[in-house]
Amino acid sequence: MNLKEELQALNDKAEKFRRKLAAAQAREDKAVTMQFKKEIATVTKRIASLKNQQSRQLNKAGKDVKELKFSRVLTKAEQADMGKLKKSVKGLVVVHPMTALGREMNIKAVTGFAPAKF
Repeated sequence: MNLKEELQALNDKAEKFRRKLAAAQAREDKAVTMQFKKEIATVTKRIASLKNQQSRQLNKAGKDVKELKFSRVLTKAEQADMGKLKKSVKGLVVVHPMTALGREMNIKAVTGFAPAKF
């Protein structure tokens, strides 16, 4: 299971625990309430850990892409025929501003990064 799927599963689990906690509090069941509070705390801690790990991976990927020697904004024609562009430029990495990596790098337009000028 990748990070994104695991994070989603943990968020679903936390939401389930919150609903059960609310039901237990409505019944005034102290033992079950304490149990769900502990469960929520452990799941929340694991979620924070996964988000931190995900952030580290994005930072590393952004750093690797920024280390490429050349970058420039891609024209609309190049974006339309991405297959041809990728075949002609060896080692090209295209970063879209709406992806997680693009947001991490604060990119405003579709940008190509490559080891050599293209």
